[in-house]
Amino acid sequence: MSYFPITSGDEKEMLREIGVKNFDDLLKKIPKKLLHPEIRIPESPGELAVKKEIESLGASNVHTGESLSFLGGGIYEHFIPSVINHLISRGEFLTAYTPYQAEASQGTLQAIYEFQTLMCRLTGMDVSNASHYDGATALAEAILLSIHHTRRKEVLISSLIHPHYKEVIRTYLDGMDVQVVEIPYTAAGCLDRKFIQEKISQDSACAALSFPNFLGIVENYEDIAETVHAAGGLLIVNVNPMSLSYFTSPREWGADIVTGEGQPFGIPMSWGGPLLGFFAATKVLMRKIPGRIAGLTKDTEGKRAFVLTLQAREQHIRREKAASNICTNQGLMALAATIYLSLMGESGLKRVNEINISNSLYLKEAISKLKKFQIPFEGAIFNEFAVRYDGDVKELLDKLEKKKVFGGINLEQFDINLPNHFLVCVTETKTRDDLDAFIKLLGEAAS
Repeated sequence: MSYFPITSGDEKEMLREIGVKNFDDLLKKIPKKLLHPEIRIPESPGELAVKKEIESLGASNVHTGESLSFLGGGIYEHFIPSVINHLISRGEFLTAYTPYQAEASQGTLQAIYEFQTLMCRLTGMDVSNASHYDGATALAEAILLSIHHTRRKEVLISSLIHPHYKEVIRTYLDGMDVQVVEIPYTAAGCLDRKFIQEKISQDSACAALSFPNFLGIVENYEDIAETVHAAGGLLIVNVNPMSLSYFTSPREWGADIVTGEGQPFGIPMSWGGPLLGFFAATKVLMRKIPGRIAGLTKDTEGKRAFVLTLQAREQHIRREKAASNICTNQGLMALAATIYLSLMGESGLKRVNEINISNSLYLKEAISKLKKFQIPFEGAIFNEFAVRYDGDVKELLDKLEKKKVFGGINLEQFDINLPNHFLVCVTETKTRDDLDAFIKLLGEAAS
């Protein structure tokens, strides 16, 4: 595109048309101290000095490459095949314009289509969109969909959904005439079924649950699905997608919408982002899914072609008909997840999950034998579990961090009434030697 600068004559003509004598007349309302502020910028150091300063700042970070990490709670350390970064770093992917316009390339559309297909196979659902910003916004959008679909003003959410996700949900619903009811959990670390049966009603748009829940426990929600559907509501389940190739799919026990965070699929922890939200649903809800859906068709010559099939957002349809104002998707991260799942395959993913479960059960059993430590919840787990400590949890975790070990997440920081508890996660990235070393350090730090 050519650039044509305006001449002084052009400027005078424009000012005359506006009705002012000079450009400064346009700025009269701005305080003088803001018009010409004194900007004190120090003299620029050389490139070498800047490089050393940045490296010095970077060296203060402690990362999982040089430490043992047992952090979980929504962001997980998994092995990432090197080919993923090589492929997504190619220019046509890395620098591509956000793929939500109709002119998106066939390659981009095919990648989106493949991502959707994989997410449908994992969740068991009929349709998936092209992805969301993260798991929290995907879940919040699912709750909005349920409100619009049922035209009801009450939503039930599990108290064992990630606390950050609950904050996002409440932010989304702020200003709306919607009542949020939080489902309590029992002493076993599972949802209170009796509360759900008593509270669910014809005013309830949905019940939003977590699988596994925030305490790491795997629950069977089939009975809750029946209760919610009997009242005419929708069942929304936010899942750890890594677990889906091992356990029964959410669709099989009655989920209407499945959301989650796709970060475990080939995306690094990276200080908490960028992330990848996914959103899958039944065919009945297809036209109300936020974002966009890529489809497969044939062109005028009968050749296979990929297209943006559905875009239920305000830039493409009437605003009052729009499902959401979500206007982009995490195209690059969705591509990373697609490559990861394609590389692993069904058997590879299942093997990773077997290692996750085996490691977590081994560590859980070992910690339960340490003095001052107890396992408060005995339900089935996937790759994380809560631990109760007879002492100061923050002090314990700080001691471990000095030994270059991230011992877990302090649950005292969340409003879930679990003092002296922390959440431990273990994945396939840990060997038995790693686990034994952690157990030893945990015992030493508690003594």
